[in-house]
Amino acid sequence: MMRKVLGLLLLLVAVSGTWAQERRDTLVVSRDGTGDFRTLQEAVESARAFMDYTVTIYVKNGVYKEKVIVPSWVENIDIIGEDRDKTIITYDDHANINKMGTFRTYTVKVEGSDITFKNLTIENNAAQLGQAVALHTEGDRLKFINCRILGNQDTIYTGAKFTRLYFKDCYIDGTTDFIFGPSTALFENCMIYSKRNSYVTAASTPKEAKYGYIFKHCKLTAEPGVDKVYLGRPWRPYAYTLFIECELGKHIVPAGWHNWGKQSNEETARYMEYKNTGEGANVSERVAWSKQLTKKEAEAVTVDAIFGTQSNWNPID
Repeated sequence: MMRKVLGLLLLLVAVSGTWAQERRDTLVVSRDGTGDFRTLQEAVESARAFMDYTVTIYVKNGVYKEKVIVPSWVENIDIIGEDRDKTIITYDDHANINKMGTFRTYTVKVEGSDITFKNLTIENNAAQLGQAVALHTEGDRLKFINCRILGNQDTIYTGAKFTRLYFKDCYIDGTTDFIFGPSTALFENCMIYSKRNSYVTAASTPKEAKYGYIFKHCKLTAEPGVDKVYLGRPWRPYAYTLFIECELGKHIVPAGWHNWGKQSNEETARYMEYKNTGEGANVSERVAWSKQLTKKEAEAVTVDAIFGTQSNWNPID
């Protein structure tokens, strides 16, 4: 009898030890081999499917040249860099490599939900030879805090309808349509930097979606010599884009918005502003089919309103 009891105790200890080893709350990625993994992709792939607890992947400073996919079964992960400007995930695919097309050029693709990226750089540093996505999102309830997201044409592709994204204190740059797609996304306190005369956004918001892209308290600037940039053009007819209390540089054209060469888009696109400042914020020559919100309308655009359309989610909580 005593042997059975001892055997059972040993089995319990072994099982609990194995469980403790499997459930690791922090994983370290380091290029020099001093962490648990040398690449971010290896760390992501080590995560258990559909975790109901949060795992932090801490990425030490270094340049990680890799294409990273966070698969749909990976949830509840915080990917945190050591230093925003020194922890760099980069790749250099573009659409004209072997007829790759836009949507396979990503450096980082996030299919999973409830993922946070913080204090790091995501970059597509391909030559300006075609579309080149740095960040491609498919998951819901994604957060990007104090990140740099760098590219040229098509830097950020928010690729799935009715998914919700939150960008705070980020630096985002690009040339043409460098924030595009159908998702609902709030950009708060971000720097948006245009590198060429072109368009900032190209939303493809579904007709059924109440919100698309909202920029709040952001600053829009540009490279020297860039002096003709539109706030957006509609990739699809019901594009929704709102700039609220942002600082718009002199590179923003007086018209503000473009119809992508289709007059019919002027009847459906939802382009709005409220109390922007700066040399590019004069609305006296804005296109007639854009809208200036009233105070009451602007106050209704809250975090809860933006992200509570499908289920309650407040990324600031």
